[in-house]
Amino acid sequence: MGKPLFYEILEKPATSCTIGLCTLIWFYIQKKNIGYSHVGLSYETALEGHHWRIITSAFSHISVVHLVFNMSALWSLGVVEHLGHMGLGVGYYLHYSIVLVICSGFLVLVCYHVLINRFKIEYFRRVTAVGYSCVVFGWMTILSVKQPWSKLNLFGFLSLPISFAPFESLIFTSIIVPQASFLGHLSGIIVGYSISWGLIHGMNDYWAVCMVGWIVVVFVVSLKQSGAYDFGWLKIESVTDPTLPGTGRMLQMTSLLDGGDDIV
Repeated sequence: MGKPLFYEILEKPATSCTIGLCTLIWFYIQKKNIGYSHVGLSYETALEGHHWRIITSAFSHISVVHLVFNMSALWSLGVVEHLGHMGLGVGYYLHYSIVLVICSGFLVLVCYHVLINRFKIEYFRRVTAVGYSCVVFGWMTILSVKQPWSKLNLFGFLSLPISFAPFESLIFTSIIVPQASFLGHLSGIIVGYSISWGLIHGMNDYWAVCMVGWIVVVFVVSLKQSGAYDFGWLKIESVTDPTLPGTGRMLQMTSLLDGGDDIV
């Protein structure tokens, strides 16, 4: 007989909090009838300064199936929190979850930019991505390198060898759910390998706090700049450098007066 759920939650505090947060956001989205276009990440909205969507898109899920699939996989991957003896553990999990959210979102935008401007595929200009799958695929990849003998359990009955899980899941979701973001999942895998192979490293409590601080600043400023939310207490003045030729370089951050879908 397995452990009671309460004890498993206590053993996976970061995973449990993430699942709780994503679930609460899903309930809020359903209650307020919010669509993916309001919280998702796309190339066009990024160009318009909606940088806050890198965060909201990661934690938002539109359908209950999408939420359950991602959270089921994330719960299984929470074993990372128990592997402190392997250099992983709760701190590692929190530090690199932040990295996965930001880097995978940025990499998705880079892929869109190349496909649109280099290969002239305009379809990706309007593709909107939502979901925590980038992070889920990233942790699948990290665990496949750090602990290749473990298993990934989905829905309590489907078990996959973790060493093949990233690419098995990539192909499986692309076939079963055609609107799933192949680029989003692939970005999570790429960032996951970059972390597990040491290409991205050095995260500790100090850098994690600094990163979160900058995320909050950029989140709030981009919300106001894009007109998505009006922070009445936040006033950002425009600054013009008169020493530059022509009309000068103006740094202006003001609130605007008016302001294809992929699930990740």
